Amino acid sequence: MDFVSGESAGSRKMKERFVKEIQAGEAIDDLFLLSAKNVLMKRDGKSYLRFVLSDRTGTIPAVMWDGIDGDGDDLEVGELVEVSGRATSYQGQVQITVRGIRRCCQEQVDPSAFLPQTRKDVEKLFERLLAMIDSVQTPWIKSLLYAVFRDDTFGEQFRRAPAAKHMHHAYLGGLLEHTLSVTVLADRVASHYTGIDRDLLISGALLHDVGKVFELDFRHVIDYTNEGRLLSHIVLGLRLIDECLKAVQDTDPEKVMLLRHLIVSHHGRREFGSPEEPKTIEAMILNYVDEMDAKVTAVREMMNNTDAKASWTQWHKLLERQFYVGPDHQEL
Repeated sequence: MDFVSGESAGSRKMKERFVKEIQAGEAIDDLFLLSAKNVLMKRDGKSYLRFVLSDRTGTIPAVMWDGIDGDGDDLEVGELVEVSGRATSYQGQVQITVRGIRRCCQEQVDPSAFLPQTRKDVEKLFERLLAMIDSVQTPWIKSLLYAVFRDDTFGEQFRRAPAAKHMHHAYLGGLLEHTLSVTVLADRVASHYTGIDRDLLISGALLHDVGKVFELDFRHVIDYTNEGRLLSHIVLGLRLIDECLKAVQDTDPEKVMLLRHLIVSHHGRREFGSPEEPKTIEAMILNYVDEMDAKVTAVREMMNNTDAKASWTQWHKLLERQFYVGPDHQEL
């Protein structure tokens, strides 16, 4: 994986060390994502900089004691930066003492080195998603799903997109992973109960978060696009679906309305960003399996990041509790 150092595209080098590999005492000359930056004051009244640097393996604190008016003063959070310095140990934690820092030519950097990504095979996940589409029996619904997911441009972005900025599946490939998981769960629930419109539920599960491809910017850092902040993935998803429906023949107007309802109600409650609450059995099922997959994944990720010697996770702010992992927990 190539990246460019400095302001020009003249010098290329490979990223050599990821955050989780860095040990105290090492010389550092590498690229990182600037995740946080603060100007603080030393006892002598002079300023210094504290950073949080990151890549796909984690984050590491950094401090720059001198020269901040030159190198680091104009840098912004979310930029890719080239850092030179040395890894040191401070209060039992490895940090980087920075000698120099400068922005990189971001457009020529592969973001996969700096954003976390799914550990699963994306192409195999997408094949399973297409198999779920093949299982749909209603011709116009299947045509709609193929119009969305077989589009080369959208399909490529969908396979790369995260499902969120924080909370759950906040990594490259996370949207595909989450969508497939929700669809599989919905299919199992549909087979358990009678009277469920499986094709409608499956299509809603597959389409419920497609707007996140447009809501989230995931080129070098996961953040919201202007369009995403102003409209939300629900509105953006409906726009995509309505555009694709123009090329689908023999649609059922009532089923189209019910499908749109699945999209607008999948967050469950208005205070959670849902324009409407679920008002069909299929919509209620989709809301529950979507929430379950998001929360289970978020807790599993927290458990995986818990120190091997700890029996409990850190406090989960959104769920307002700690989770027990046991004395000999394994990665989930």
